[in-house]
Amino acid sequence: MNYLFLTDIIKRAGINPKEVKLIRHALSDKKCKKHYDEGKIKEYTQHQRKGFSDGYKYWMVFISDGGELARLEGFYKVLNEVPDIPENKPEGSLDIEQFDGKGSIFTIEKLDTFNDYEGKMIIEWGKSARSWAQKGTTEKPIVAIQANSLKIFEGFEKLILTYDELKEIVEGVNIYENWHTALSSVYAVYLITDTEGGMQYIGSAYGKSGLLGRWSEYVKTKHGNNKKIIKMLEEYPNRYRKFQYSVLQILPKNLSEEEVIDVEKLWKDKLHTREFGLNDN
Repeated sequence: MNYLFLTDIIKRAGINPKEVKLIRHALSDKKCKKHYDEGKIKEYTQHQRKGFSDGYKYWMVFISDGGELARLEGFYKVLNEVPDIPENKPEGSLDIEQFDGKGSIFTIEKLDTFNDYEGKMIIEWGKSARSWAQKGTTEKPIVAIQANSLKIFEGFEKLILTYDELKEIVEGVNIYENWHTALSSVYAVYLITDTEGGMQYIGSAYGKSGLLGRWSEYVKTKHGNNKKIIKMLEEYPNRYRKFQYSVLQILPKNLSEEEVIDVEKLWKDKLHTREFGLNDN
């Protein structure tokens, strides 16, 4: 599969990726979350260790909610560096750390170079999530450039998600709190469609976390431990990116596991997903 990489976007803007430093802020950090909620990510970013920007003219800042994906927040030009003494503290900063001169405050100017992508471009940061500052030459696949910054929950009857959208929602505990509330509040019979080959899989969700818990397994494993999907991914490892997730029927959480499975079986009979799809039972 051919991917569009972040370096491609940077180069198209006429900027040398070697001059760009990538920064990933995690909303799982309480101090970061506080600045994010107050619209002070720029001020939060300005406080770094001495020499942090040596060799770099630009900072490309991303926001992550704890998973491997990160959303573009802004693109900045580095103007200068001064000691992090109290009188140099950025106006509006909520940082309660002591400014003792051991670190640096960077003056940065927000540029409009990537305005069209801010809040919309989502990259795969990778498993090295602890490495929150990386070189701009690091290959980061672009998994989505959304028309809107956030996927809006419009009800279960309109719910259609790609794998990348589902991954973003599942990992976006804070940003997609309303999705988490909705998906975890119900049992359901759901449909997975391979949009490339046309085959379908019907499953059900009836655990403690409802539909959210079941779909989280697909984000984690790609196959949800379904035999035919596992076999498909052995032959076509990237096929999961072509999967579409939707809901066939919402069920109340007071139903028993057996009752939910009975509804699931009925849908399999209706759509013949055992004979012509990805169900094996």
